[in-house]
Amino acid sequence: MGSPRDLLGGLSRGLAVIEAFHALPGQAGEGRASIAEIARATGMTRAAARRCLLTLVSLGYAEADGRGFALTPRVLRLGGAWLASATLPEQLQPQLDAVREATGESCSAAILDGAEVVYIARAAAARIASVALGVGSRLPAHCTALGRALLSAQPEPLVDQFVARLAPAALTAHTRTTRSAIRAAIREARAHGYALVDEELEIGLRSVAVPVRDQRGRCVAAINIGVRTARAPDEVLRERLLPALLHAAAELRRTIPG
Repeated sequence: MGSPRDLLGGLSRGLAVIEAFHALPGQAGEGRASIAEIARATGMTRAAARRCLLTLVSLGYAEADGRGFALTPRVLRLGGAWLASATLPEQLQPQLDAVREATGESCSAAILDGAEVVYIARAAAARIASVALGVGSRLPAHCTALGRALLSAQPEPLVDQFVARLAPAALTAHTRTTRSAIRAAIREARAHGYALVDEELEIGLRSVAVPVRDQRGRCVAAINIGVRTARAPDEVLRERLLPALLHAAAELRRTIPG
């Protein structure tokens, strides 16, 4: 890490503006945000937010009209650069495919990014799902099996920091929203070696996930299977789907370098 004198403030502000679009509903229109909204979300002055937005427009990363500002598909190049340089998704993909073939269910892999999980690889089954998920999709970590599996592999001080920063939203009537309940769910996942979430993200959806470790034992990702509640009662998840995930995680631990 360099000293503060080595850092480019303009770059950091520009990236903060891009990230702000993810959290903003965009009151000026679908997927759009005003200068005032961006300023509030980033803590910048309106003048600084305006300059950043206009710079992004000039570079092709944003567009502007009378309704506000919106990001353009060019922003995908930023994430695509990571995917192109990262080897982890390629290492995970064969085992995700194997889980799909063994179970007939979609299998995904994700990593932790702040309070969210980010999907980095997926083997989709030929079945219509109510939630469209793909590489780059984000979901809250506190109420997903992937998130809890990832957090269960972290040191307790990091889990405490994660929970302390949370402002968890109730996505369904079953979502755990108290810090004590979320911490207990993470500890339960650590004790069992897997996380099982039942209708906390979406009514009618349950999911099971396990952490993936490299040859040195470090958690590098988590993999999961999500199914409709009517098709897979709890015993099916534990007795048929979970073993496939555990087998895949064991194979990956042998092959992912530390």
